[in-house]
Amino acid sequence: MDLSIPLKPSPHLPSFRRLTVTRDHPAAFGRTNRSSLRRFVFLSPPIVRGPLSCSLGAGVGSGGGYEESSSSGPTNLPVDTPASKSGVSPESSYVGLFVRMLGLDNDPLDREQAVVTLWKYAQGGKDCVDEIMRFPGCINLIVNLLKSDSSSACEAAAGLLRTIASVNVYRESVAESGAIEEINGLLSQSSLVTEVKEQSVSTLWNLSVDEKLRMKIANSDLLPLLVKFLDDEEIKVVEAAGGTLANLALSQCNHSIMVDSGVIPKMVELLKRKIDGYKVIRKEIKNVLLELSKDEYYRILVIEEGLVLVPLIGSAAYKSFRPASQSWPSLPDGTEFERKSSRPSRYGASELLLGLNYEDKNVCLEELKMNALVGRSQQQFLVRIGAIELEEGTNSQMESLSKQRYTLLPWIDGIARLVLILGLQDSSAIARAAQSVADACINEYMRVSFKEAGAVRYLVQLLNHDDESVRLAVSHALERLSVSHKVCRTIEAEGVLDPLLSILNDAVSSQTLKQKTVDVLARIFDPGNRMKKFHDKQVINGSASVSDTTDQIPEVVDGSSMTTCIQEESIAREITEDSTAITSLVKMLKASSPITQMKSAIFLEYLSASEVNVSKLIEAGIVLGLSSVFQQGILEGTDDKIDLVEAEEAGQAIAAASRLLTKLLNSEQFNRAADLAEFTLLLRRVLKSGIPLHSKDWVAACLVKLQSVAGSDINPEASIDMEVTVYETIPRLVEQMKNSFSLDSREAAVIELNSIFSRGVLECCRAVAAEGGIPSLVKLVDEGSVSAQEASLAILYNLSMDDENHPAIISARAIPVLRRIILSEGPQMSRALRLLRTLPT
Repeated sequence: MDLSIPLKPSPHLPSFRRLTVTRDHPAAFGRTNRSSLRRFVFLSPPIVRGPLSCSLGAGVGSGGGYEESSSSGPTNLPVDTPASKSGVSPESSYVGLFVRMLGLDNDPLDREQAVVTLWKYAQGGKDCVDEIMRFPGCINLIVNLLKSDSSSACEAAAGLLRTIASVNVYRESVAESGAIEEINGLLSQSSLVTEVKEQSVSTLWNLSVDEKLRMKIANSDLLPLLVKFLDDEEIKVVEAAGGTLANLALSQCNHSIMVDSGVIPKMVELLKRKIDGYKVIRKEIKNVLLELSKDEYYRILVIEEGLVLVPLIGSAAYKSFRPASQSWPSLPDGTEFERKSSRPSRYGASELLLGLNYEDKNVCLEELKMNALVGRSQQQFLVRIGAIELEEGTNSQMESLSKQRYTLLPWIDGIARLVLILGLQDSSAIARAAQSVADACINEYMRVSFKEAGAVRYLVQLLNHDDESVRLAVSHALERLSVSHKVCRTIEAEGVLDPLLSILNDAVSSQTLKQKTVDVLARIFDPGNRMKKFHDKQVINGSASVSDTTDQIPEVVDGSSMTTCIQEESIAREITEDSTAITSLVKMLKASSPITQMKSAIFLEYLSASEVNVSKLIEAGIVLGLSSVFQQGILEGTDDKIDLVEAEEAGQAIAAASRLLTKLLNSEQFNRAADLAEFTLLLRRVLKSGIPLHSKDWVAACLVKLQSVAGSDINPEASIDMEVTVYETIPRLVEQMKNSFSLDSREAAVIELNSIFSRGVLECCRAVAAEGGIPSLVKLVDEGSVSAQEASLAILYNLSMDDENHPAIISARAIPVLRRIILSEGPQMSRALRLLRTLPT
């Protein structure tokens, strides 16, 4: 006998107009079968509520994230449902019926329709989810349905898990039931419908809100799948994958795994797409990249992909922007176009259209100059219309929060935005922009791009800023920019020497700021950069022009070698007049880190060319400063016990100090003031220490110079080994270099000879010169491999320390060979430049 039970529509269950119950009703007999399920008549379609934001004890933002966590997840549950207000209605007793229908002993079709019904019911709110979770083991039954052959069952099971996981207290239960592992297997299937992918990845999005579950998701095979889904055609799938990755990026321990899976290139590509509907995706992706950019190494990877980290400073800070009034069109770096028009236009069209049509058809703008023009125009336009930072949603309530926030912009826009900020009045914004400029200078392309965008002029002017934090950040940016020789010349031409010197002479400036200043000065006055500048291609070839022929834009050159020479003379005079700078530099040489000692020694080497400065150096305690560097650099112990980084830094400091001492030995007053015997003993100990061999080359050359200057005043310890070396080993190696037909044999001989020279004994130089080995060394410099060139140049440099060997080196035609190496800009260019500098050319 059949009984018809009318039911009122419930806000929690799908709406039924009539439910037909038979004697097989599960409430009466405890089980269901296929025939019984067919008697459930749905006379109207289920009422389905759309996914809305849910307040589950914590607010949900636009991205679905809860306030109690910085993570975000998809939204699933509606707010203020009737169930959440008045409790669960009597009809919720049917939840147990459908949960029992999920049992493994039921028909697959029954289980499918049960999970679909529960999924719709769970969207009624948290109380509905609580009602489902009252039944022990229901989560395991739902997870089991992820293995179903039916796409509808898989979609409903994943959707129900997604809804349950949106409640904080149930996330751990979902994870413990094996949902992550089952979703991993489900998503690994080659043929999977879009709906199942969307619900499965959205479940992971909700689970990844829990910090404890992020590591479990990241260490599984799901991470490559999530990266793969960033290329999916369905926007919802891409959005869910990006949201999950954004949550995973909140845990720093996941960063290395994410980067190794190739997440950065994929996300940068998506961020650059201008497609409707990608707003949420771009937001989630930007969050991931910003989290990864907190690490210095990963920030470099992001910049390499074409993005720049730019500080958000608030729209109010841009109100101080004042565009420069130009009487004549110019490039962003300040270069003005040459005025070729003989007749001015009546209405100014010649100025307006300048750059669109050149008189010289062969002249064209370089790519970087065009990018600078485009970027400047776009950013200044955004400022003028008040739309700057509008894409980040910065409003008046977020101004205070924006002080520490960043965004990511493409190269063209990001570089122009940073340069624009440098011209504002906000000190904090300027300091953050200068730091971002320093971080972005990862290669030659970026450094030259900042130069073309006009950053150098702003940075040099900001060295006179009242705020020390600004000057500190600006000095750091200039040091990173000056790595490029081309940019370094521009920095000099902008008059950077005077403000840097003022900082050194300022007693109020902090030691940290002075160290940053020395970093920039050391880069400018590095001997390699000086030799590059004065041995330019045109100078070496005998040409009178020293301009860079690669820049073919009609422009007015605002700096030249003559201007730089005048600046160098003025800085030398100013240092001579005020010894505060020299005292500060010597103080850094005595007690600083090895890197700072190296940079101080480089600048002092330049100053030691003046005899007046030598006397001031002696008064400031340069002798004790050099002794301190050599003593700190003596690293005792075996190679496996010496820290490689420590040894490298100590070696760089000792090499720079050795070059400075070699320069000072040309001064008679220094030789009288210094104890040359003590320096000789210190350098011998350094040679026996664990510093790198390339640093020992400079020590050996300095030791040769010491012995040459001191003469009989120094009696080095003689030994049988040295006698064998001088009278047997060196002649044999020179003979091998001169007469062997095998290039490999000659290269092996010169490398072994270089290792002997690292001992720094004057007799070695005399033995090689006496045996006529100089021409063979020059020939190996010209024809040998990279290692043979390095060894030969090191030996020739040691030989050049004795003036008596200069004629033999020149007669062996070393100068043309050295010039070819310099022009080729090979790996041995620096050594060739230094050797050429010592010869009377």
